[in-house]
Amino acid sequence: GTKLFSLSGNVVTPGNFEVPLGYPLIDLINKEGGGMRPGRKLKAVIPGGSSAPVLNAEEVAKAGLDYESLAGLGSMLGSGAVIVIDDSQCMVDMLGVLMHFYSHESCGQCTPCREGTGWLNKILFSILEGRGRLQDIDLLIKVADNSSRCSVCALLL
Repeated sequence: GTKLFSLSGNVVTPGNFEVPLGYPLIDLINKEGGGMRPGRKLKAVIPGGSSAPVLNAEEVAKAGLDYESLAGLGSMLGSGAVIVIDDSQCMVDMLGVLMHFYSHESCGQCTPCREGTGWLNKILFSILEGRGRLQDIDLLIKVADNSSRCSVCALLL
């Protein structure tokens, strides 16, 4: 069958596109989305909405828009909201935007997510503001790992 995908980010022609399941992700970007903006290179893609794990450019070239292909690359199809990131974007800044959103939008059902997203947001913003310490990176990983093992939904998995 087919699925609707919402293509956004650093592409020439963002929009909503209906393509067959299994359609190459790189074709969604280059054919339907008109490719990268002039002078820019693909850095990464979030293939299934903002809570889906990020794919790098090499993984994007291999990815099909189906559940199995993306799961095999460590991500997920999710909502089909495809966010394209080019080489002008700072991944840490983007993580800051997403973490701020999720720290405010947790449903609050489970403690690991309700509390963990707030902790992750505070740690990340101390790094972004230049107050970070090297051990903060390990702390981010530890909090995220602990939260993902105990959360109810797939947000932190």
